[in-house]
Amino acid sequence: MRRKLVAGNWKMHGLNAQLGEVEAIAAAAAATPQVDVALCVPFTLITRAAAAAGAMPIGAQDVHEAESGAHTGCVSGAMLREAGATLAIVGHSERRADQHETSHDAWAKAMAARRAGLGVILCCGETEAERDAGRAERIVQSQIEKSLPDGASGDWLTIAYEPRWAIGTGRTPTLEDIAAIHAIARAKLRHMVGEAAETIRILYGGSVTGANAAEILAVDNVDGALVGGASLTAAKFVPIIAAAATLAG
Repeated sequence: MRRKLVAGNWKMHGLNAQLGEVEAIAAAAAATPQVDVALCVPFTLITRAAAAAGAMPIGAQDVHEAESGAHTGCVSGAMLREAGATLAIVGHSERRADQHETSHDAWAKAMAARRAGLGVILCCGETEAERDAGRAERIVQSQIEKSLPDGASGDWLTIAYEPRWAIGTGRTPTLEDIAAIHAIARAKLRHMVGEAAETIRILYGGSVTGANAAEILAVDNVDGALVGGASLTAAKFVPIIAAAATLAG
């Protein structure tokens, strides 16, 4: 049985003033050992967040595909490890949209993170126009096919399905829609990596809150959540962790 993972993505939020939230979330994580909890914070906060988080993993929101070189403004996997990160998000929809990253870029970054000994949360998901055109399943299948790193295994890789139109909008797909895409993603993983697919967690992300977490996390093949805005404070994030813990028993 795959353990639930609740991961927070702070995006471009987080200064020293927010380290108390990291400590409070870490305390909640320690009190619910049946659930895995992680926070992915800005590069500038990784070292201090890791010190504040204790045993709770701290991650980055991106990683460069090269180990070093003339890449102004970029951060390598080794740098992230040295800073205190243990995982990295790659292929997030905001980077695909705003920085024009491709699925091949996501693959290269996932491979770089793996070489550096980092865990990976690999994101996929369709736009509103793609869903309206009936292409959501094909888009997710294609992104997984082109982004899945070599040697994919659940001991270091997690997939996150985030419909782009549901991120930060307060809108979510129906539970049936979520179940359908997660089933498609699981089938694609089985086709690509065989039995190892059963070890890879698939998270749902997109306007997850304490109010809807329990029903979303109960959907088949939903192994946790990648949470944006609701992960910025313990008051909003801890209820999501608690919902996952209740389902874990």
